[in-house]
Amino acid sequence: MAGVTLALILSVWLSEFNAPARADPNALWRIVHGECVPRVEADLGPKPCERVDLDGGVEQGVAILKDLVGVSQMLAIPTRRITGIEDPQMLAPNAPPVFAVAWSAKTLVEERLHRALPREAVGLAINSKWARTQEQLHVHVDCVRIPVMKALAEYASAFDSQWRAMTVPLQGRVYFARRIDSADLADVAPLKLLADGLEGARAHMGAYSLAAVGATYDGKPGFVLLADQFSLEGGGHAEDVQDHDCAIARLTP
Repeated sequence: MAGVTLALILSVWLSEFNAPARADPNALWRIVHGECVPRVEADLGPKPCERVDLDGGVEQGVAILKDLVGVSQMLAIPTRRITGIEDPQMLAPNAPPVFAVAWSAKTLVEERLHRALPREAVGLAINSKWARTQEQLHVHVDCVRIPVMKALAEYASAFDSQWRAMTVPLQGRVYFARRIDSADLADVAPLKLLADGLEGARAHMGAYSLAAVGATYDGKPGFVLLADQFSLEGGGHAEDVQDHDCAIARLTP
């Protein structure tokens, strides 16, 4: 609890220090709720979003929006009001399928890059409450940093269905990691796996960040989940495993 309290103090200080950058923490919500959803409901198309899936209604809907940062980065955003990783709605049975829809946006990333990418080159990330700028849940969809991709490939045989601290740091952080045998995350709930799998996580979800990176196990598609907790030394920003310049695309034939 002391770490979380200190994180709160630091978060307040950072928000004051970076006030101009955080001028509108509801910008994503305003775009999705105020522009994309009404246009789709009026049969006018999803713009400024790339896609808006409302098959299950607004309560189950997820929009895909091109982020201003990066050449190909997409954001998967629920169409109902959900503040972030700490919001209990994401642990409820009717949570919107944000991660599954985010993974489907891999094709949009590839369209921007004009080439296909191996699943190991694409990752999804949600940052902790203390390391984000927006107060609407959003999952970052983009390329994975080359060193991270290589490290995960070399470590792949050590992953199983249990959360374990990696012995190899990723971008200077020691992540907890576990394997998921799923082709598209439609049949799993990554945030529930975090809440139920790491001791203390459910009570302090806002302090955690989570990434899901494509993987292949025994010739079958899967993912590796990476979890990190915010501290005064850093962390809680799983987006760090991503590369918004997408260097891997320049190496992919």
